[in-house]
Amino acid sequence: MGTPFFYTLRQKIATITKIVKVHIYSYSRPWEVNTMALDIHPIHPLTSRAYKQEDTVIQVGNHKIGGGTLTLIGGPCSIESVDQVMSVAGSVKGSGGQVLRGGAFKPRTSPYSFQGMGGDGLRILKKAGLHNDIPVITEVMSTDDFDEVEASADILQIGARNMQNYNLLKRAGQSKRPILLKRGMSATIDEWLNAAEYIMAEGNSQVILCERGIRTFENYTRNTLDLSAIVAVKTLSHLPVIIDPSHATGRADMVPAMAKAAVAAGADGLMIEVHNDPANALCDGPQSLKPEEFDVLAKELRKIHEVVRNA
Repeated sequence: MGTPFFYTLRQKIATITKIVKVHIYSYSRPWEVNTMALDIHPIHPLTSRAYKQEDTVIQVGNHKIGGGTLTLIGGPCSIESVDQVMSVAGSVKGSGGQVLRGGAFKPRTSPYSFQGMGGDGLRILKKAGLHNDIPVITEVMSTDDFDEVEASADILQIGARNMQNYNLLKRAGQSKRPILLKRGMSATIDEWLNAAEYIMAEGNSQVILCERGIRTFENYTRNTLDLSAIVAVKTLSHLPVIIDPSHATGRADMVPAMAKAAVAAGADGLMIEVHNDPANALCDGPQSLKPEEFDVLAKELRKIHEVVRNA
């Protein structure tokens, strides 16, 4: 019988705990100085560099995410039909993409917007992945749907709106699947890393962080892409970081430039929306690239990554 996980967890956290002495001065008796020891440890120890110095590398199919590789995730925001997903899957794979994305359950701001095909969408996505020999990622929105999504996807995504859904994070921590955790639109980096901590504390160390833009006063773009988060997170944490320039900008014309900037800043990968007919997409068409545009961008991103890796 192996060592219980939480026992090992406590042991490892203890190795990165620092004991500091604090001098306490009394205003009423300034000549008296008391000294006490406090335990200081990182607020998100499992995700921290102090816990693990080397970069985490996550195996998905035949591809490794993190550790110096560039991961390209492409596909439609929402699964709309068999033909649509099959077409885009073939294009993404042909352009060198390693993971196919597609939303079956869609959290939308308006209750009247298209919210995905649900279980039917999952089956279409899984079929497209198997047919094109490419791993798939899709969002899981609740613990009620977790088992169904887990059985269909190679990577499970927890979206920005659910970043602090603690029951969902804990359930994700019990999964054997890699989890892509998007940063909440108003979340600080510490809050984001603590959300990842919930997953890791349950035993799942396969966490991928995704910066998808944060809410600011600027309204020209859908969100404001925080490229500095790449450097900050890579300093604080060993987890891989990818960027979603599609949701960050909300504009297809800005996606290539932001994707290139992300790779130059050291991102481990990109998640880019690709649609074969953006003008008639049921969800987020204005931020989706056409397959031929994704193909051109993928080539450019690999060139930039090669330069950065060899710099």
